[in-house]
Amino acid sequence: EVKLVESGGGLVQPGGSVRLSCAISGITFDDFVIGWFRQPPGQPREGISCISSSDGSTYYGDSVKGRFTISTDNAKNLAYLQMDNVNAEDTGVYFCAVRPGAVIRATPLLPLWYEYWGQGTQVTVSS
Repeated sequence: EVKLVESGGGLVQPGGSVRLSCAISGITFDDFVIGWFRQPPGQPREGISCISSSDGSTYYGDSVKGRFTISTDNAKNLAYLQMDNVNAEDTGVYFCAVRPGAVIRATPLLPLWYEYWGQGTQVTVSS
């Protein structure tokens, strides 16, 4: 059974930084994609970033390019989302997810492609 557990959320000041972690267990397939998504209050879930296990290629949504960085620690079965220079629009519940198989290069951040999801961690950007 694939299990994902996010951590690291909380209250962050505008312009500040925070790092989210996703502990992943139970993966038995060779190729997969780890994605980060967020859901602002009253809005649909939005793809933020993803990383391919096969070649380490990364993808970012336009709203976070240059500010957020996705990475993994394969030895610890962890994925990270480093969030820098955050603003109020970054507020929301952040989820990590796994897609078995290869990246869908045309739309890599579409939530529909991801099969396994964590419960989410809240990030609130406010002074």
